[in-house]
Amino acid sequence: MRIFLGSDHAGFELKQHLVDRLKELGHEPVDVGPHAYDAADDYPPYVMRAAKAAADEPGSLGIVIGGSGNGEVIAADKVPGVRAALVWNEQTATLAREHNDANVISLGARMHPLGDATRFVELFVATPFSNDPRHVRRIAMISEFEKTGELPAVPEAGAGE
Repeated sequence: MRIFLGSDHAGFELKQHLVDRLKELGHEPVDVGPHAYDAADDYPPYVMRAAKAAADEPGSLGIVIGGSGNGEVIAADKVPGVRAALVWNEQTATLAREHNDANVISLGARMHPLGDATRFVELFVATPFSNDPRHVRRIAMISEFEKTGELPAVPEAGAGE
């Protein structure tokens, strides 16, 4: 699988590590930058490129990394077609894929030991979307809003039970 990675200075070392680990696992990592450590760089140019590449190539994924992962997930989710998830443990890594069909994972490099962050990525990449009808329906609502700007209808009381 092709996996696009982007970070800022805080996520630079983790990104480099993940590129190597993804190769070991047989994936095709594409590092969109930065390609050199710069303590003053900004994450949006790299994160949004990784997210856009993942959205533009069905079947691929994106990994965005910063200090906390918060700004990165916000930036990635501004890209049409992206469903980015901020992951902080094994369960959020798997649920992001199973329930939300997330195509981008956001990590805070300063929030986790290297082994944990690596495990979150491994789980995210290995977990398929469940295709459960309720999750398909919810994702469709989000996608429709993204296309039209119209909010989903609010169900009548008791209709969702």
